[in-house]
Amino acid sequence: MAKLYFRYGTMDSAKTLNLLAVAHNYRKQGKRVLLLKPKLDDRFGAGTIASRSGLEAEVDLLVEPDHVFAPGTFEEMDCVLVDEAQFLSPQVVDQLRRATLEHHVPVICYGLRTDFQTRLFPGSQRLLELADSIEEVKVTCQFCQKKATFNLRLQGDEAVVEGPQVQLGADHQYVPVCWRHYDERTSAASLPVLRAAAG
Repeated sequence: MAKLYFRYGTMDSAKTLNLLAVAHNYRKQGKRVLLLKPKLDDRFGAGTIASRSGLEAEVDLLVEPDHVFAPGTFEEMDCVLVDEAQFLSPQVVDQLRRATLEHHVPVICYGLRTDFQTRLFPGSQRLLELADSIEEVKVTCQFCQKKATFNLRLQGDEAVVEGPQVQLGADHQYVPVCWRHYDERTSAASLPVLRAAAG
């Protein structure tokens, strides 16, 4: 049986670059690859999967939270590659899981594990529950040489501790950090918030 893969990492861990490299390798061998991503992610254009390195590819399929894959979507595909998988709905993840069984096609999903408040995204949670293979794409902390495991949301130089889970933005708004630097920055930012709530 083909497998469902979840390859997760923090911001700036080259997840999309990895995806595009895998797509290139499949296509170089004459194999058919289906590239898809959530329609929500339009930072580099709705119809494009783009890495910060400048590489990009055209998306084959954009999915909404209530998307139902049409019959034949996965027919004769050799691989399905999913970018920004944290934004998938659990229902879409369930369908991708089923595609590995019914169509014998591997599905490789790339995305964040948690948001800027260290909470799982719904799509990531479902992938962690269902994936055959869970792999971490590693990068070092923005402020030291330790492995980054969290996403710090910044406004200027200050950490952001409140706000919506999804806020699509540019490089300067999110940085990969280790636990120590995440805790230091968010604890400092939480003090004014707590004082304002108490006042």
